[in-house]
Amino acid sequence: MSRRSKQPYGNTTNVAKILTDRLHWDAEHVLRNRLRTAPQFVDSIELEAELQGHNGCVNCLQWSDNGRILASASDDFHVMLWDPFRHKLLHDLQTPHDGNIFSVKFLPNRGNSLLATGAGDCKMFVFDVNRQNDHPIRKCTCHTHRVKRLATSPRHSHVFWSAAEDGVVLQHDMRQHHVCQGQDANVLIDLRNHVYIMPEVKCIAVNPLRPEQLAIGANDIYTRLYDRRMISLGKLGANVDVINDTATLTNVTDSIPKDGCVKYFCPGHLGNKHRSITGTFHNKTVTYLTFSPDGTELLTNMGSDHIYLYDINRPANPLFLELPKLPIPDDGSANESGCGEGGIPAGVGAPSVEKTKHKFPPDVEQLKKEGNAFLEKDLFLQAINKYTLAIQKTNSKDCAVLYLNRATALMKRNWFGDVYAAIRDCHTALRLDPHYVKAHFRLARALLKLDQLKEAQICLEELIRRFPSYAKNPGVLMLEKDIGLELDKRLRSSYGRHSEGDNEVFSDNEKHWRSMAMDYSQRYIGHWNTKTDIKEANYFGDANYIVAGSDDGNFYIWNRHTGIIHSAYRADEMIVNCVQPHPYVCLVATSGIDHEVRLWTPESLATPREQRTSHRLKSLHSLVQDNQARIQLDPFDSIPPNQAICRAS
Repeated sequence: MSRRSKQPYGNTTNVAKILTDRLHWDAEHVLRNRLRTAPQFVDSIELEAELQGHNGCVNCLQWSDNGRILASASDDFHVMLWDPFRHKLLHDLQTPHDGNIFSVKFLPNRGNSLLATGAGDCKMFVFDVNRQNDHPIRKCTCHTHRVKRLATSPRHSHVFWSAAEDGVVLQHDMRQHHVCQGQDANVLIDLRNHVYIMPEVKCIAVNPLRPEQLAIGANDIYTRLYDRRMISLGKLGANVDVINDTATLTNVTDSIPKDGCVKYFCPGHLGNKHRSITGTFHNKTVTYLTFSPDGTELLTNMGSDHIYLYDINRPANPLFLELPKLPIPDDGSANESGCGEGGIPAGVGAPSVEKTKHKFPPDVEQLKKEGNAFLEKDLFLQAINKYTLAIQKTNSKDCAVLYLNRATALMKRNWFGDVYAAIRDCHTALRLDPHYVKAHFRLARALLKLDQLKEAQICLEELIRRFPSYAKNPGVLMLEKDIGLELDKRLRSSYGRHSEGDNEVFSDNEKHWRSMAMDYSQRYIGHWNTKTDIKEANYFGDANYIVAGSDDGNFYIWNRHTGIIHSAYRADEMIVNCVQPHPYVCLVATSGIDHEVRLWTPESLATPREQRTSHRLKSLHSLVQDNQARIQLDPFDSIPPNQAICRAS
C-alpha cells in the first residue's frame, strides 16, 4: 500500500491534529481501544511500579488528556505530577490547602498545564504548573463544607464544576474574574432547596459527549442527572455573610424546572422502600459516578451496597409485578407444564408433567448442570455465575429455566438486592414462557420476601386463576398462608399509628423526582465500600470491564456484560479508594490509605516464571462472601486506631 505524502505541518505541535489527519485514523483508534483491554492483556495484569513521595493517604488520581502525566493528591496537601512510563516525579506542587485534598483535575487545554484542586478546607485552587512558583492563579472559598469532587468537560476548556458537602454545585469560568463575596452567578444546583436535612454532594461528572448532561451523587440512594441548558445560574444569595474569607450561602433562588430537566436513578428495591415509608438510608451514599465513554450510561458506586449501571437513553422503570398475558395454545388447551424444570418444585408441592423439554447446546447444558450442582451444595455465588454464563451463551427464547434457576439461587443467597434481582429474573422467565407455573410461584414468593405483600397476593391469585389445578397444591396453600399472616401483622402494627408525612423533609419537586426514579440495568457485586466516601468505580478500556477499589485492600475487575468478577488484586495494606485506567493503553493506577501510587500493566510473558511476582488473588468466592458480611456491619467497627485519620475521607 502506498504511503500518504508528507504534509507540511509547519511549527504546529498539535499531535492530535497530526494523528487525526492520518489515513485510517478511525480504524486505528477503534483497534487500539479494543486492544487496550484485550482478554490476554487483562489476564496478565500485574504490579509494575510503586510511585513514592507522598506522606499521607493518596485520595485522588487523574490522567492528563494525552495520558503522559499522572497527577496524585494527598492528605499531605501536595499534588505530584508523574511520568508513568519512566516512573519519575516531574513536579511536586505544595498547595496552600490546609485540609485533605479530595479532588485534582487537569483543565482541558493544549498543554495540560492548568490544574484544579478541591479539599477538605472548603477551598479550591487553580494552578499553572508551567509557572516557576506554586502560587495559585485562582482561588475560590464559596463552599462552606468540604469540597469532594471537581468535574471538567473536554468541550469546555475554560469551565469546571465543584461539588461539596454543603449540598451545592458551583460552576467556575476561568474567563471571568471571581471574588468570593456572593456577587457572581455561579450556583448551578443547590440540593438544600429540595432536601431539607443536611444534603451533601459527594461526587460529580459531566457527560464527555453531551456536556449539557451533568450528574451528581449525594448522601442518599439517588443518582441525579441534570440538563444544564435548562438551569439558570444563581447567586449565592442577597444576604451573604463573609466570615474568615468564607461565604455563607443563604436565600439561593432555585431555577431547576420540575419536568424535563432532571432524571433520578435508583436501584428499584431501594427506591420502592422510600416511596412506601418515610425512611432514609443513613449508610447509603453515592461515593462516585462516571459516564461511559460513549455517554450512554452512568456507573455509580454506592456505599454500603454495590456498583450499579444505569442506561441513560433507555431507562427502565422498577419492576415488581407485571404478568404477561397467556397466549392461547393451538389446540385450545392451557399449558400448565412450565419450561425446563417443570412447575412448582417438588419440595413444596408436586411438579407438573413436562410436555417438552428444551435441549441446550452441549456447552450451555454443561454450564446448567454445573450450576445445578453448585446450587444443591448451597454454593450460591458459583451457581449464579454458571447460570449467568449459560444465559450469555444462548440467544434462545427457550432459556426461561436458566433465569428461574438463577432467581432461585439469588433468593437463597439473599445478599443486598438479591431478592429484587430474582424478581427481575422471574419476569424475564415469564416473558419467555408465560405458561411457566414455577416462575409465577417463585415470583409470588420473592415479592413476599421483599415485603411487597399486595403484589405477592395478586400474583398468587393470578397463578390460581390461570392454573386452577394448582389451587390445592401444598406449596400454593403454604404460600397463601404466609402472605395472609404477613398482611395481618402489617394491619395490626399500623392500627392507631399516624402516618408520618415527609412534607418537612423534601420539596414537592424532590418527592416527584424520587417517585419517577429509574432502575438499574446491571450491578456488580464483590467489593466492600463502607469505610470511606471517596471510593471510585470506572470503565476500563472500551467499556468491556469495570474496575473499583475496596475496603479489603484489593481492587476488582468485573466483566461489564455479565457482572462476574474477572480478577482481584492486592493493592493496598488497608483500603483502595482510587482506580484510574489510563486513557489509551492497558495501564491502571491505584491508590488509597497507603502513601504510594501503584501502576498495573500486563506482565511480559518473557519474564521467567520464577522471577514473576503475583498480586492476583485466587480464592475470590470466599473473599466476596466475607465482603458481603462486612457490608452489614457498622462501618467503623473494625477500623484499627491507626486509621482514625482517614475516617473522614
